[in-house]
Amino acid sequence: MTQERLLQKVASVMLIADFEVSDRFSMRPRSFDMIARRGTTIIVIKVVSHIDSASDELAADLDQVAISLKGSPLIIGERARDGDLERGTVYLRYGIYAVSISTLHDFFVENVPPLIYASPGGLYVNIGGNALREAREAHNLSLGDLGQLLGVSRRAISKYESGMSTSVDIAIRLEEIFEQEVIEPIDLLRYSSRLRPGEKETLSNGTMAFLCEIGVELQRVRRAPFQVLITWRNHAILTAYGTSQKVVKRATLIGNLSKITKTHAMCVTTDEVIRKRIGQTLVVWEEQLHEIEDGDALIAMVDE
Repeated sequence: MTQERLLQKVASVMLIADFEVSDRFSMRPRSFDMIARRGTTIIVIKVVSHIDSASDELAADLDQVAISLKGSPLIIGERARDGDLERGTVYLRYGIYAVSISTLHDFFVENVPPLIYASPGGLYVNIGGNALREAREAHNLSLGDLGQLLGVSRRAISKYESGMSTSVDIAIRLEEIFEQEVIEPIDLLRYSSRLRPGEKETLSNGTMAFLCEIGVELQRVRRAPFQVLITWRNHAILTAYGTSQKVVKRATLIGNLSKITKTHAMCVTTDEVIRKRIGQTLVVWEEQLHEIEDGDALIAMVDE
């Protein structure tokens, strides 16, 4: 399937699932292809044919954009090293979930979460430890008794009840023994950032750093239509910076992204321009920002 067809199918799934979907952009390299929002849920999506093409650097940039926008990153693809992506199976690429379009559809449209995740050595599932313990005790089975039924050690059963994952075969046999579900579904929206507190790449000198003097925070964003995320209290401004010729090309897309993510949009030019608005995006000459006294005034100017 071509890249364009993949992008269209992913966008269609998200629209069917009642998400708003952003416009796509063609700049290269890029950390994401589209952003989708439903209610308070924001998903930053990267679409690739082969998920092994998602590098550590790309994953780091995708993570940064998602966390900056208070969303979850997700990689959608068709194939991995060993073949086509399995439906209902989650793959990990540098800590980010990667799934097929079918799995995406099942989760967001049918409300059927995946149960299996791929890991070196095979396919595994997460066991609900408390559910397993309660089921074992309800059947008056000791750790050893259950271990004998499964052909594993007493210690293995103890680890399952403590949250250790197991093979699909073992999990199926457990559910057959107890006639109830013990496999924990995987929530594609549950994401832990690889960035630790304090690791955000803030701007304290150079480009637009003078804005730090009025109390706003500037965070550099890589491989995105906006290069800087400006935050003030509960406000965020997606910001492009450069010559007017360069940033104006991004203004419409940044405005579209700000609409989807419920943020603000601004393009700051290094050359003199008449302050204007392109769609949702304010275009302003850098020198005019020196007149801003505080974060509230900046937000008011972007919104006027």
